[in-house]
Amino acid sequence: MKSEDVLHEIVDAIHEAFPEYLVYLLLSQEWKGKDDIPIKPLLYGNEVGSKVVEHAYVTGEIQIVKGKEKLALFVPLRGKQGVYGVMEIKAPNIQQLPKEEVEFIQMLADTGGNALENAELYQQSRHLIQDLRLINETTHQLNEHRRLSDTVHYMTSQIIESFGAEEVGFILIQDDDTVRVLEESTSLFHTDGICEQIAPLLDKVRVDKDPIYIGELELYDVGRIPGYQSVLAVPMIHNQELKGIVIALHHYSYHFTFAHFKLLQSLIHHSTLAMTNSMLHEELERLVITDHLTELYSRNYLDEQIQKSMEEGKQGTFLLIDIDDFKKINDTYGHQVGDQVIIQVATILKDVVTNQGIAARWGGEELALYLPDTHHKKGKKLADIILRRVKIESDPTVTISVGISYWNSDAEHSPSLNQLFHQADQSLYDAKESGKDRFVMDESLIV
Repeated sequence: MKSEDVLHEIVDAIHEAFPEYLVYLLLSQEWKGKDDIPIKPLLYGNEVGSKVVEHAYVTGEIQIVKGKEKLALFVPLRGKQGVYGVMEIKAPNIQQLPKEEVEFIQMLADTGGNALENAELYQQSRHLIQDLRLINETTHQLNEHRRLSDTVHYMTSQIIESFGAEEVGFILIQDDDTVRVLEESTSLFHTDGICEQIAPLLDKVRVDKDPIYIGELELYDVGRIPGYQSVLAVPMIHNQELKGIVIALHHYSYHFTFAHFKLLQSLIHHSTLAMTNSMLHEELERLVITDHLTELYSRNYLDEQIQKSMEEGKQGTFLLIDIDDFKKINDTYGHQVGDQVIIQVATILKDVVTNQGIAARWGGEELALYLPDTHHKKGKKLADIILRRVKIESDPTVTISVGISYWNSDAEHSPSLNQLFHQADQSLYDAKESGKDRFVMDESLIV
């Protein structure tokens, strides 16, 4: 069931029957033979190709060419579904072959052609089974993965393993028509300038919504990706809407086969729905834990994360923030401006906290900031920064008051979650009573 074994047997059979004959195989596909098999390419439709060879290949009939001192036979390797090549036999010092020998040679060639066809069909069936297994396994894994990051990480690994891709990028098309490279893409897609390099390729897919197969990138007018020639680009389409694009790259020309191209299309077709569902699921989660006005986290989410931090961490600092004289803002400028002021303060909070903690809307004009694994001294520094920035950046200008509380697992009487909130609330009240535009922390509670 291996094509190289079949080719070897064809040549051996002729040599055994006719030791003095020279045998060459002219094959229509790039089959690999053993080292001692004389194989030539079949140049069908090429000016340099032999018309006799071409005629034998097209008609499936043996062709005999007589020379002065030799005889040449061009015998088609016929299978049931087609002709797979031509066997060239040179018989030196022979002017005429008996009919029986010609028929015997044709019989050997037909036997070899059928065996070659069977071997090829066997290999194709194996590849098909492998492809179906890959699609089945991928579909199963995608159904198990609920997070978009898990789904994309799995798909990236599969494309690298199955297609030998060197770089794989998952690019999402966002609602504002900008692109976002997912973190699970390989390193090339996170380098500076890569978005500009792949922009022409993305634009073509956006317009046509068709997959792209490129064997030699420099020959196409779709941009340049230095160091890479082979490109597969497959759109992710759901409900006739382009959701994103998957790109696979390799530095060798024509590294990816057309079979790779078709299989990748099938994989992306099966995975797009799963990824779309993951994005919708995560967006729903985000909406559940996010305040609509400020886009800060919700109070419930903040409570859950602080409780988790107090169970697993060592310390934490909590800041409760209130906009001073907020009722006067609403009465003077209206509730719409009041909402804008809350959004301005929330934006400053998000900018200051970055990834250090959790900024949330506590309720009304009150906001909150939790800093896990953070000493209260750092919490005070951040509170001071927030105070100054709010006074400078808000329009109309407002000030805030901040109450700070702190917990430490090593303390003899570390506060509970409710006690942590109560201490911050009391400190906020003290900040209001002592003149506003300041932060207060009752350090006597830290033992």
